[in-house]
Amino acid sequence: MARLTWFGHAAFLLEVGGKRIAFDPWIEGNPKCPISLDDFEGAHIYAVSHSHGDHGLNDAIKLSKEKGGVIVGIFELANYATERGAKAVGANIGGFFDVEGVEIALTEAIHSSDIGSPVGFLVRIGGKTFYHAGDTGLFAGMSLIGDLYSPEVSMLPIGGYYTMDPVQASLALKMLKSKVVAPMHWGTFPVLKGTPELLEEEIRKLGIKVRVLKLKPGEPVEI
Repeated sequence: MARLTWFGHAAFLLEVGGKRIAFDPWIEGNPKCPISLDDFEGAHIYAVSHSHGDHGLNDAIKLSKEKGGVIVGIFELANYATERGAKAVGANIGGFFDVEGVEIALTEAIHSSDIGSPVGFLVRIGGKTFYHAGDTGLFAGMSLIGDLYSPEVSMLPIGGYYTMDPVQASLALKMLKSKVVAPMHWGTFPVLKGTPELLEEEIRKLGIKVRVLKLKPGEPVEI
């Protein structure tokens, strides 16, 4: 069994197989996050999708230095973190590699970034595959991710404006073949109009069966 906690925006903590994996851990300044950086217990891995301020690179650097754990991201982003005293592993889009006993692969993401390219993450642990898409628009390569890995749980942006909206996210789920989705990157700012309810509506229109997690920031769910 895995436990997933959403901290608002794109920040998640995945706990499975004795490992704690934090995705885009934007804690300080996140209007939806119910805890402070001091309250966050830390993680074995901090998977940072890109360098925009709302995705937690600076928080991950601070957490790695003060509470341990390894930042994982695109090569240039990892170098940036290492230069600032954090422990980091840099890679590029491609196959799986091992970090702290967890298999991780970086995926394409259609977005922008000030440091290196934006990415998503595939994580294999505990007999399951998890996908955190990072900030991205819909892209055809999601079909390949679905064909190759069929991630059981996908964390997908749905807010629109900067990322996919519910219509596009529902199509992504069809391509990914996921059975569970954790919506993210919605509700943080007024321009992010997508909601989990709108995503559910679009999923019904497609006739696919996907469980939409109705997450509240700081409250873990078993998946």
